[in-house]
Amino acid sequence: MGKDALISKFHKELRQYAEVEGYIREETEHVVRHISQFGEKSFIISSNVTDGNVEKVIEQELTYFRKLHQAFEWKVYSYDKPSNLMERLAQQGFTIEDPEAVMVLTLEAQHALLLATTHPQLKEITDEQGIQDIVKLEDSIWHVSHLEMGIRLWRDKQAIPESLHLYGIYEDNQLVSAAWMYTENNSSFVSLWGGSTLPDYRGRGYYSALLAARAKKAFEKGYRYLTVDASPMSRPILEKFGFCCLAYAYACDSPSHNS
Repeated sequence: MGKDALISKFHKELRQYAEVEGYIREETEHVVRHISQFGEKSFIISSNVTDGNVEKVIEQELTYFRKLHQAFEWKVYSYDKPSNLMERLAQQGFTIEDPEAVMVLTLEAQHALLLATTHPQLKEITDEQGIQDIVKLEDSIWHVSHLEMGIRLWRDKQAIPESLHLYGIYEDNQLVSAAWMYTENNSSFVSLWGGSTLPDYRGRGYYSALLAARAKKAFEKGYRYLTVDASPMSRPILEKFGFCCLAYAYACDSPSHNS
């Protein structure tokens, strides 16, 4: 499948028509929203705006979410129109986060990830304590709270256990590296998340081992495509295994309610 066809498939399955556990999907003429049912940050995952109506639509969405008293993220991809959508959002007070590369791999039988030997310390995490270990790991690496993420992961693991798979590598009973994946409803994609390793344990192949574990699970469940929003640190590893960059994604965070 060519890059343009893959972008089209990605857009339809993971943006236009995606449904996410814990969120209510709303579609208007101009946007697709995911509204949190638990008071967490909501999302605009897809938009259809033009140079002529972009300011009006942004103002409408700001008003809509203010009435809900919810912060939200407008996810912009580099192929979205108009080409200056991000700049228009910034003008309305949105905070634009650093870009992430949207990486996709088509899984074929005999792929290197599927043939990789399972790391001896790698285990699947299925309980609340394991998820708390992930939160502690992420907090110590990134120096920001991941409490909300942990609550969401545990809630999802109970609600949709077969759609969320979490993995960790332990050394001396300490979680030193972790990652997880969601299998997407009505989609041929799985989305990969995490992939964080404590600094003292980097360079040992843990990221690749976690990648292989998730690729095997996805292939076993019949999924053909892996996708991940990659940081500059992880992109070279992903490219080594054949991931290609489809686009760049920008998280655009809404201004506070009282701005």
